[in-house]
Amino acid sequence: MDVRNDRRAHEPPFPPGDVNYSLARARRMVRDPLGVLLDAYERYGPVFTLRVFHERIVWVLGPQANHHVLVSNAPNFLWREGHFRELLPLLGDGLLTIDGDFHRRSRRIVLPAFHHERIAAATGLMVEETQRAMAGLRDGARIDFYAWMRSLAMRIAMRALFGLDPDREREIDAAAEFHQALAFYGNDYWMQVARGPGSPFARMQRARARLNRLVFGEIARRRTTGERGEDILSLLLDAQDEDGSRLSDKHVRDEVMTLLFAGHDTTTATVAFLVHELADAPAWADRVAEEGRRVLGDRAPDAATLMGGGLPELDMVLDEILRLYPAAWVGPRRSVAPFEIVGVRAPGGVPVNYSSWASHRLPDVWDAPDAFRPERFGPDARARIPKGAYVPFGGGSRICLGMRFGQLEIKVIATLLLRSWRFTFEPGWRLAVRQTPTIGPADGLPVRVSRTPAPAQHAAA
Repeated sequence: MDVRNDRRAHEPPFPPGDVNYSLARARRMVRDPLGVLLDAYERYGPVFTLRVFHERIVWVLGPQANHHVLVSNAPNFLWREGHFRELLPLLGDGLLTIDGDFHRRSRRIVLPAFHHERIAAATGLMVEETQRAMAGLRDGARIDFYAWMRSLAMRIAMRALFGLDPDREREIDAAAEFHQALAFYGNDYWMQVARGPGSPFARMQRARARLNRLVFGEIARRRTTGERGEDILSLLLDAQDEDGSRLSDKHVRDEVMTLLFAGHDTTTATVAFLVHELADAPAWADRVAEEGRRVLGDRAPDAATLMGGGLPELDMVLDEILRLYPAAWVGPRRSVAPFEIVGVRAPGGVPVNYSSWASHRLPDVWDAPDAFRPERFGPDARARIPKGAYVPFGGGSRICLGMRFGQLEIKVIATLLLRSWRFTFEPGWRLAVRQTPTIGPADGLPVRVSRTPAPAQHAAA
């Protein structure tokens, strides 16, 4: 008897959903996954199946489903066997792509890099780099803010992660190379599976090789000279597990690349979306700027204020941006054993995805889910949000290690920018969102830059 077939015969079937082959559905899933998921949720509820090309995927949405996958039954859902395994050719075996004991050990080693004191120590370089970037802005200029922000975030990442001076590292443009590598995941399915010298995969591999030369070269230099700094690379080179073992060069490289991906790309997109929403909500832009002036005066933002709740209106705006545009929009897993959520059973050994983006837009959970309303994260309103409804950083044992670093960076940039600048869209331009492993503006963010006028009196948004 085939034990596997016998076991499968006793497992529950796939949940109801759209399981017939449909090229139109597959194409729409690539171009408008949010619309597909919300439509399926309306027809089938929180747990359903969608067939995309050849594969049936179980999707779980909403507070109870998120809590089940992320917290209460997390060991039943493996990352490495989910669709994020497609990140392995770029990231390797970093925290994002590993499971089990290896993940627990790696997380334990990396955790000290994100202690409160280490994060706070990076505030100065964040301020310095933001002020440097702002010095190049001109009143009335037209810029692609997304590209501007990508360059700023990469400079901060190079200093905080690598301890490198971006002005001295002229060998490669790290921001451009990383963008080239990530662009692979924005291609249609058939382009991603193509191989050969001119394929998107080959371009991604060439960008990866150039980034590897930078990272491995710095690892070798630090190993040889013994030079260390306050950067995360230095900590990883000296980190020891409880048994005294250290990370190999490859493991250090993989963790640095993972942190670069998780930090640089997500911060870039989040600040771009923040600028987009505030351009349409000038009252909120003025409220945040006035709060910063009232609390900080002319001082540079400091970690104690930003991390200690000293700017509550900025906190509400950021929380709402992360609800509308959670950078890590999908969490692909594979179930180990059969499971049940909200009375719906599903088999083991199948792809299972949760989506914070879709869960954050459910009309039966969020009032006016597509509207920008930071007040929904005021103290009283926030207490009414159901457990598991708001998961921009995941949850449980895999909650994003770098979330506090990323939030601090975003708050530093937003506080300084809104003090001096406002942004308006080019006429007729509309935001389109692209999905790679993260979400971001599909066609950049073309804006006109204007000096902030004297403090205005707007009605509350």
